Amino acid sequence: MTPPGGLAPGLVAMLAAALAAWEWAGPDAGTTRLTSLTRRRRPRDMRRFWAAITRRPRPGATAAAWRAASIELCQSLAAELSAGRTPGDALARAVSSVNPPDPAALAPVVAAARDGGDVAAALLHAAPARGGEGLVRLAACWRVSVAVGGGLTALVERVCASLREAQAHREEVAAQLSGPRATARMLAGLPVLGLLMAAGLGMDPLAFLFGGPAGFVCLVVGLALDAAGVWWTHRLVTRAEEMTLP
Repeated sequence: MTPPGGLAPGLVAMLAAALAAWEWAGPDAGTTRLTSLTRRRRPRDMRRFWAAITRRPRPGATAAAWRAASIELCQSLAAELSAGRTPGDALARAVSSVNPPDPAALAPVVAAARDGGDVAAALLHAAPARGGEGLVRLAACWRVSVAVGGGLTALVERVCASLREAQAHREEVAAQLSGPRATARMLAGLPVLGLLMAAGLGMDPLAFLFGGPAGFVCLVVGLALDAAGVWWTHRLVTRAEEMTLP
């Protein structure tokens, strides 16, 4: 029986064995010293390469940054137009005041606005596949204003309001789907939790799972069912986002 306030003997033994294996397989003092010396002399190109990999933004984060930049761009453009500036000058100033994920993508937009080129086409070309809805709507407003004449300020303000509403709806949906995402993470950790509970009760689950055909079949079936549950939960969340988000 496990003593009150103490750990199970099996769990203590497993932790002690893991610590002993780490001490036995870990590097000695000389190897550690050599590693520290060589680590300081790594080439700068290698450090930059690893920094570029680790700092690469995810597609979802990039799309969210583009949406935020589009809202900021529309707000700044509406303010510049209300101040009495011409559409081209107002757009160039608005673009310079925002911080998009890829500033070079908006450079053709500024050039077209200052030189009197096709601003709508430049906006459509600069809009990314994910997160570029605001730029697409702004391009449509620009085309309508050029074709009809005037009214660009009101159109931009409407687009800005619609983008803010869409962003608020997206945040609300993300908050509602946080529960299913937490369920998926819990499903992914259930096998490890089961092994720890079995070890805490004084059992040896690894010996059973890898000691015979029956245990190996249980291991494969359990992992397959757990992976299917995680995949299905992720699929449901993704479908819900696609159906509810604009």
